[in-house]
Amino acid sequence: MASEELARKLQSRLIVTEDGEPRPEPEHRSVRPKTQEPEAACSDSFSELSAKLTRRLDINEGNTAPRPTRVFNPYTEFKEFSRKQIKDMETMFKRYDTGKDGFIDLMELKLMMEKLGAPQTHLGLKNMIKEVDEDFDGKLSFREFLLIFRRAAAGELQEESGLMALARLSEIDVSTEGVLGAKDFFEAKMQAASMGSKYEAEIREEKEERKRQEVEKKQRQAAFKQLQSTFCS
Repeated sequence: MASEELARKLQSRLIVTEDGEPRPEPEHRSVRPKTQEPEAACSDSFSELSAKLTRRLDINEGNTAPRPTRVFNPYTEFKEFSRKQIKDMETMFKRYDTGKDGFIDLMELKLMMEKLGAPQTHLGLKNMIKEVDEDFDGKLSFREFLLIFRRAAAGELQEESGLMALARLSEIDVSTEGVLGAKDFFEAKMQAASMGSKYEAEIREEKEERKRQEVEKKQRQAAFKQLQSTFCS
């Protein structure tokens, strides 16, 4: 048996190809199974979808309140203030909304109070936001910003509070034109209901002012054309 095996091995070595080169013996390579690479994108998408489904389930079961979606109109909701006052408040809000995201966060409020000459501590700033932060997002929306002036005009803020300092130093007078010095919020709302005609008059004045500006613009254009034709003739 040993001699037969030796003869077979010698015979296999002597076998040559047609061009005289020995045939290579076939190699037996082990095939490694491919491992799946982690897909981060799919994982993130799954986590996001899972979070959305969990929130939807909580809303359906009554464990979480859905986010309120409503259109905010400051002129109809804050009728105790004139249109000019609200526009002044909006101008101030946008001035310190340096991120241009429609909110005043903690750092932007810190800058505002420093500019107004009433700097606050970190805890003081957080308490200022907390006092009017109705949606608990840790920042001030324009509506929440208006609430500061509403409460200041209604006498609902403490004299030494940061919010009162903001309202007092903002140079927006809400004590007489706003709620007519009302000390109680509900009294202010009753007085605001009788100010509808004032808003209508302000709107008419704004429209008339725009019309007057358009007329003056057309007159200037006509005068320029007449001067130009006289110069060219």
